[in-house]
Amino acid sequence: QVQLVESGGGLVQPGGSLRLSCVHSGSIFRLNWMGWYRQAPGKERELVARIQNGAQSVKGRFTISRDNAQNTVYLQMNSLKPEDTAVYYCSAGLSWGVINYWGQGTQVTVSS
Repeated sequence: QVQLVESGGGLVQPGGSLRLSCVHSGSIFRLNWMGWYRQAPGKERELVARIQNGAQSVKGRFTISRDNAQNTVYLQMNSLKPEDTAVYYCSAGLSWGVINYWGQGTQVTVSS
C-alpha cells in the first residue's frame, strides 16, 4: 500500500506562486509514476502534470519535480490565475496511465 499526503495549498493573489508537496510512503518502489490532478468546483478532475523518470518536468507555468531522498514530489506553480483555483490531488500509479492511489487533496485559491 502507498500513502500520499499533500501540503502547501492556500490563498494566493493572481500572479503569485505556490509550491505543493506530496510525501509518499509505503510500497513506493512499486510505483511507475506520480503526478498531480486538480478539480475545480463544478468541473471534472483533470491532469496537471505527471512524472515517471527524471528529476522534473515543466508543463507551462507548472513544474513537477521529485526528491527521492525525501520521498517527496513537488508542484511549483507560477503566475497563478483565478482559474487555477481548485483542490489539488497527489496521485500515483503502478503502471502508466492507471491511477492507483490518491492523496486527500489540498485547496489552492487564487484571488485578490
